[in-house]
Amino acid sequence: MKAKTTMKLLLSVVCSLFLNVISADEMLFKFKSPSFSGNGTSAHYLTIENQEHSREEKIKEEIQAYKEELLRDQNNTTLARFIRNLESRIYAQMSKQLVESMFQNDGAVRFGSFTLEGSVVTYEVITNEDGSEFIKMTIVDTNGTETVIEIPIGTGYFGSDYGTTPDG
Repeated sequence: MKAKTTMKLLLSVVCSLFLNVISADEMLFKFKSPSFSGNGTSAHYLTIENQEHSREEKIKEEIQAYKEELLRDQNNTTLARFIRNLESRIYAQMSKQLVESMFQNDGAVRFGSFTLEGSVVTYEVITNEDGSEFIKMTIVDTNGTETVIEIPIGTGYFGSDYGTTPDG
């Protein structure tokens, strides 16, 4: 009998130890998503909004970069370069002829006007009281901004040696 009581005693001690160690608590289920649980919902929504905004901005930047690349490619074709070169040479020739007609000694043009890409350019040779002359060139752009350039005539000896005069 002694073994039986010892066994019962041992069994009760082991059961009490297990009962103290093993304890249960209430099982709770919680949603992990803030959209369902409500915990941290505003931060979650702000994060989503920020990600959407970043993606939209990246797409806009990519579209803009693509448009700029297309424009560069379009402006860099052989035909586009040819047209720019031709246009440049025509404008250079026109400006050369204008300058020659304003500064020639025989029958110089005393006044004139022309329109270039919407801007009006007028020029006039003006004689001062002392007999000196200058060209007054007025440029009015499409916004109405006026630029006046006064160019003296007959001063300085361009293309001659230092210390000599055109008279000899």
